[in-house]
Amino acid sequence: MNKYQKLIVIAALIVSIVAIAVQIIFYQPRQGAEKIAVKENFTPPCMKAGIASLPQSKITRQLVESHNLSMKESYYYDKIPATGEVICRLCPHKCILREGELGDCRVRANVEGKLRTLVYARPITMHLDPIEKKPFFHFLPTKKTLSIATAGCNLRCRNCQNWQISQLSPFEMENVEVRSPKTIVNLARKYNAEIISYTYNDPIVFYEYMLETAKLAHKNGIKNTMVTAGFINEEPMEELAQYIDGATVDIKGMTNEFYDRFNTGELDPVLDAIKVMKKEGVWLEISYLVIPGENDTNEDFDKFARWVKDNTGKGTPVHFLRFFPHYQMKSKPATPVPTLKRARKRAISAGLEYVYIGNVRDPETEDTFCPHCQKKIIDRNGYQMKALHVKDGKCEFCNQPINGIWK
Repeated sequence: MNKYQKLIVIAALIVSIVAIAVQIIFYQPRQGAEKIAVKENFTPPCMKAGIASLPQSKITRQLVESHNLSMKESYYYDKIPATGEVICRLCPHKCILREGELGDCRVRANVEGKLRTLVYARPITMHLDPIEKKPFFHFLPTKKTLSIATAGCNLRCRNCQNWQISQLSPFEMENVEVRSPKTIVNLARKYNAEIISYTYNDPIVFYEYMLETAKLAHKNGIKNTMVTAGFINEEPMEELAQYIDGATVDIKGMTNEFYDRFNTGELDPVLDAIKVMKKEGVWLEISYLVIPGENDTNEDFDKFARWVKDNTGKGTPVHFLRFFPHYQMKSKPATPVPTLKRARKRAISAGLEYVYIGNVRDPETEDTFCPHCQKKIIDRNGYQMKALHVKDGKCEFCNQPINGIWK
C-alpha cells in the first residue's frame, strides 16, 4: 500500500468516526429500546458486509438451491408465453424479467419461466421488541412483538438505516436456514409475543412469507403488524389487509420528485395503498422522516398533515422522526430538534390529535394527551410506559374515546 492509498484509508476512517460521534452526541438510545435477541440458533444468519453483490450469471434452480434459497412461486405476476418473460405485479415497478433475471428488489427472479420469491421462509434476522419501537403508540401498548425480516427491498432509500439488510442480496447471506410460517408462529407463542411484526427491511418484498405467516398467526390468536413504505399495488394490498391488524407507513415526502431523487419510488402508489388499508380496517400510524433541507418546509409539513387528516382521519397517530446520517447520506447533519417541534406544531394546528416526535428524548412530545380534556393519558419514557389512563378505549378522566387498538 503506497502513501496515497494509506491517506485514503485514514480519511475514510475519520469520516466513519465523525459519523459515529454525531450520533453519540445528538442521540441517546431510548430506555427500553434494547435489542432483545431471541436465544436460539435461528438468530441472524451471518452475512457479508457491503451492498448487494448480485450474481453475474443467470439465476438458475441450481444457483438458488446451492444457496439454500427458495423456489416458491410468487403470487402476483403474469407470464408472457411468446418470450418466456414474466411481469411482476406486486409493486409499482412492474419489473419485466427474462429467464434468469432478478427484479429491482433483488429477491424475485424468473426461474424456469415462473416468478420465484427467493426469500420465502428465509429470515435474516428476528428479535423480540416492544411494540412501541416500530413505532406503534396506539396499538396494544407494552406488548411484545416478534420482529422478522429478510434481505432485499423494492426501494433504494439513500438514507436507509437498515441498509445492511435492505440492500443485501440473498445470495450474500451465509448459513441460510429455513424458518416456515409455522416455525415463526410457534416462536411467538414460545416467547409470549402477542404480535408478529414484519419490519426492518420493507416486508412487501417477502409478501408471500408475510401473508402465509399472518394467516397462521390469526388462527393462533396472534396479531400482525407491518412497518412499510407502502410501495405496493392495490390488489395485493387488499388481500394482505385481511390479515394485517396494524401498519406503520412511512411517507418519505409529499412529491413524486422527492421519491425519484431519494428512493427510486413514487408517492402516488403509497398514498393509494394507505387508502386501501384504511378502507379495509387496518389500524394506521404514519411516520415522516424529516431530512434537513429536503422535506422540512412549512409547505411540506402542512401538505402532509392535511393529507393524513383528510384521508385517514384526525385521530391517526403521526410520528415525525429525526434523521441521522446513514448509508449514502452521511454528510447530511441530523435534524435540528426545533425543526421537529415546528413540524409537530403545524400538524396539530392542521387538526391532527396525536402527533409525536421520534428518535429524540423529549417527554413532552412522546406522551399522549386526551384531545378533549388535555390531560396526560399515556406517560412514556422512551419505549417504556410509566402510566396508562385509557380504559375500554376511553380517557379515564373525561370518558373521551381515544383512537387506537387497546386490547
